[in-house]
Amino acid sequence: MRLIVGLGNPGPEYQWTPHNLGFLAVDELANRNSIRVERPEAQALVGLGQAAGQEIILAKPQTYMNLSGNSVWRLMEKYELGPSDVLVMFDERDLPWGMIRIGERGSAGTHNGAKSVIAAVGTEEIARLRIGCGPEHRVSDLAAYVLRPMKKADLEVAAEMVSTAGDAIEMILTEGIAAAMNRYNRRVPPADSADL
Repeated sequence: MRLIVGLGNPGPEYQWTPHNLGFLAVDELANRNSIRVERPEAQALVGLGQAAGQEIILAKPQTYMNLSGNSVWRLMEKYELGPSDVLVMFDERDLPWGMIRIGERGSAGTHNGAKSVIAAVGTEEIARLRIGCGPEHRVSDLAAYVLRPMKKADLEVAAEMVSTAGDAIEMILTEGIAAAMNRYNRRVPPADSADL
């Protein structure tokens, strides 16, 4: 059984912000596999089902981002899972829009939700799928940037990215994380390169 967690903030005011790309990726997997992620459990909304022939638990912690680890740890205890059974999806402001990056382990970087998960679980050996939302220009307040509602163009790119994230998760489940890293950890060419 695999626990797939999307990080975000609860509440309608955050639903369409870059910081909720992890939640949107869980929603994508839920929609694809007819899983209802609505049962309150371990400070999260949870749904059980199958994806790519594997038993999965989809979860969206409702603790707010900085305390996400509390929920992840409680879910791991409840379902008797280890760090190798967990995959966390979250927004990444150090990656450009349109890019996802899969990793088997590593530091949390600047992401407070990922920091919380690593601290609660006690290891950096947790698979993660990061969804790019980096600003194109220098931004003075990055926290405000990731918590602002996405514009129409951003929403279109976000929909493509969470769809790709869904494809990547299915590949992880069927072929392993190394195969998914080889396929999806590629640079996205600049948007205007086709016009050159």
